[in-house]
Amino acid sequence: MNSQEPRPMPHNVGSPSTCVGAPPPPRQYDPGFSKVVTSLSAVLLAFSIVLVAWLALEIPKLDRIADPERALAHMVGRLMEVENGFGRLPAGERLLYEVTMGSDTDERDQAIVWYRELAEVSLDPTVDFNLAVLLFESGRGAEAEAQVALWKDREAPYPLLAVILEDAYGDLRLSRTREEDAQAELAELIPAGWFYDRVAIRLAEAAGNEPLLQTVRASADHRVQALVLRARVFAAVEAVLMISGGFVLFLWYRRRRGEEWRVSRAQSPPLWAGSLGAAVLLRGGAIGALLTLGFTFAAFDYSSLRLLVIPLSNVPLLFLAYVHLLKPQGLGFADGFGLTVDRDKVGRLFLAVLAVTAAGLLGEWVMGRVADPLNLSSHWTEWFDADLVWAPLPVMAVSLIEYVLLAPMFEELAFRGLLFGVLRRRFQWMPAAIISAGIFALAHGYGLIGFLSVFWSGLIWAWIYERTGSLLPGMIAHAANNLLVCLSVIALLRS
Repeated sequence: MNSQEPRPMPHNVGSPSTCVGAPPPPRQYDPGFSKVVTSLSAVLLAFSIVLVAWLALEIPKLDRIADPERALAHMVGRLMEVENGFGRLPAGERLLYEVTMGSDTDERDQAIVWYRELAEVSLDPTVDFNLAVLLFESGRGAEAEAQVALWKDREAPYPLLAVILEDAYGDLRLSRTREEDAQAELAELIPAGWFYDRVAIRLAEAAGNEPLLQTVRASADHRVQALVLRARVFAAVEAVLMISGGFVLFLWYRRRRGEEWRVSRAQSPPLWAGSLGAAVLLRGGAIGALLTLGFTFAAFDYSSLRLLVIPLSNVPLLFLAYVHLLKPQGLGFADGFGLTVDRDKVGRLFLAVLAVTAAGLLGEWVMGRVADPLNLSSHWTEWFDADLVWAPLPVMAVSLIEYVLLAPMFEELAFRGLLFGVLRRRFQWMPAAIISAGIFALAHGYGLIGFLSVFWSGLIWAWIYERTGSLLPGMIAHAANNLLVCLSVIALLRS
């Protein structure tokens, strides 16, 4: 294990990287915790984690979105517009996007899967209509025609929608009168967006209506160009982060001198006793779990009150940690978790953030390339956020503060500073990081791909904490990761 910078202590505490058989705390402290209360707290906390996992498995994902029909149409439409825009790029750039982001066929096939899922539970006829349009536009006309043929015996407006699609995707040339009638009915039944544009364009082509064709295409192209520009900016930013951060990782790997990573003075394993840390974690975590459940099922009239949920849910744990873990050893949060950085190490902090951010992006890229041939993907409801897409600006700002400021700060304190610290008193850093990252991922309640993504993040943030002696690199990288995700959703989906 790597050596760390010396720090004046009341007694000799040995090597800070010792795990099994770690030295006792330099100052003995016994809070007199009741084992019964600690045991009950453990049961309550375990129940809360199991409940989150159970809800993730049992509650239908579509029930988590207030208006899934509108949300999926908006999201898939924007994805298709971006793909159309990428298809017009030079061959070299288009190949780059396919390598880094996946192919158009993968996106369309995934959208069809999502629409089939929604069509099984939704009574909205536009869901079936949009699914048929996706099938037609993906070259699966026989499937779409078989589906549309069944609509003629269904209730309105299915027969009319069937006629519109037959006119749009059939082989017959339309008269101008019939095309105008179909366009009027389409505008009345289908909201504006990619699905509407594709059918309107097909109708205009079938009737040879060049003026309308040019108008619809111009409107669609304007949207596509704006979306492609945003996507290119995000791709460029991620590429710069991965290349520059990857270079830093390579240099650090070549040197392999642990002291060059250090930016602060947090000890690993921590100075407090592991059993005491576990008791504090269980008690504070149980109180936080109860508060979180209470906040989850409470109805807030003002979105700004949401800003209190994360801090209040974590205050009991952090208070107990300060009183029983840090203060008895003569530490505050700054020294205990490495939250201060000397001026001469600010550059080192920047490089650490760059390195761990690149590691996160590279890991996501590898997972994406492995998941594609296995037909694995995260469910669209896991990353669709209505507040980021449709809410007024003040509400969107509240969500950004939650995701980018509060969650990274408090989650790193709880999961890396305390949970990883407790485990680190007993295990080498790798098993401690794996266990803490697994619990961290499980607590988010995502599916397989989402779980693996969060697990990887938790793993590398524990690694950078161990290496640098500070939670700051992980906090900043965590915030940067969440910011990139939020901005990508806003750029792609917010009008």
